[in-house]
Amino acid sequence: MTVKSRILMSVAAFALAGAAPAVAQTEIQWWHALTGANNDVVVKLAEDFNASQKDYKVVPAYKGSYPDTLNAGIAAFRAGTAPHILQVFEVGTGTMMSAKGAIKPVHEMMKDAGEAFDPKAYLPAITGYYSTAKGDMLSMPFNSSSMVMWYNKDAFKKAGLNPEAPPKTWPEVFEAAKKLKASGFDKCGFSNAWATWANIEQFGAWHNVSLSTKANGLDGFDAVLNFNSPAFLKHWTNLVDLQKQGVYSYSGRTNNGEGRFTSGECPIFLTSSGFFGNVKANAKFDWGNAPMPYYPDVQGAPQNSIIGGASLWVMGGKKPDEYKGVAKFFTFLSNVDRQVKLHTESGYLPITKAAYEKVKASGFYKDKPYLETPILELNNKEPTENSRGLRFGSLVQIRDIWSEELEAALNGQKTPKAALDAAVDRGNQMLRQFERTASR
Repeated sequence: MTVKSRILMSVAAFALAGAAPAVAQTEIQWWHALTGANNDVVVKLAEDFNASQKDYKVVPAYKGSYPDTLNAGIAAFRAGTAPHILQVFEVGTGTMMSAKGAIKPVHEMMKDAGEAFDPKAYLPAITGYYSTAKGDMLSMPFNSSSMVMWYNKDAFKKAGLNPEAPPKTWPEVFEAAKKLKASGFDKCGFSNAWATWANIEQFGAWHNVSLSTKANGLDGFDAVLNFNSPAFLKHWTNLVDLQKQGVYSYSGRTNNGEGRFTSGECPIFLTSSGFFGNVKANAKFDWGNAPMPYYPDVQGAPQNSIIGGASLWVMGGKKPDEYKGVAKFFTFLSNVDRQVKLHTESGYLPITKAAYEKVKASGFYKDKPYLETPILELNNKEPTENSRGLRFGSLVQIRDIWSEELEAALNGQKTPKAALDAAVDRGNQMLRQFERTASR
């Protein structure tokens, strides 16, 4: 072979080497349940992370409602096709905790990946919900929220109500709603999304009234429901009476009815603080929010609210390099400035203490107090056994049972007492069934 031939071959080999494809990125599948403005947040976070480094690519995929996404994740795990990250709403925490082998606890994954991780850096009201009794975080808080009362300031003016002094108690809400109905809001004086979250779970915490034994299930899956008590009966009876009068208007089990607020149909609407993005984008009127109302004759009320929203669970059975990518993504999400941006743009809570303190120090809440409302609710008082949160197995299915009974009362098929008793009895049957399964 001539010198010239060898040179030509070397040049060709070098050219081929230069044309060889780069090492493929490791894909991280992220299944979620967010729509509208909040879906845009998810997509932007993935894009920003992907642009920040070259080794990993987060691929978000919308999988339907919260229950649909949870069910899809469970089915995928059984089929061996689970995503790396599954967004699960807070009521799915008990189910995920009991699924041994199906999850990789976040505290373990971060340690194994060598990522700096301090659980104490996160807001305790949030992390407590997603941690073991020892304080080990099982999932990464993401779009945390609490329930607040959104209200239409223009409607208040029309009804002769003070738009800068929203009602604080349930009796005041009822009176305001009657005036709003009389002023032309004949389809709805007030309503709420997430029927059981509003009228059982948050109601119990905000009034420091027990839902069950065992600190609402946080201290064990052998909890026994007991919320068929006077405070709940009073509230359900009021809702039933006001539904008959057309003052209260039921808006369904999930958040599908939230558009009734942004359209102007319902001038008072209790739902997640994470509704902020949609309110900002779609409401064509002046609006605000306020803490959840309470009954002033319930001793100690208001207590503190509990979180809603969802966290990110890492699924089991993945490769170490894939977990390393997930860990880097979680570090990316926890960045202080990124949390500040997420909070101020989406309305979801900042998950770290540093992010909250930075927003507060900037004076941001002076002009936008509605974004601090859920944080003030969560921190209103030191949590009690009744207000730390709740953790029941099969809670997604149990919520449907509770909703069925509330609907039966609202439709006049059962008395409020009979409906409450049935909600407790049927729920306890589900809890015992889950307890037997989880203990196997």
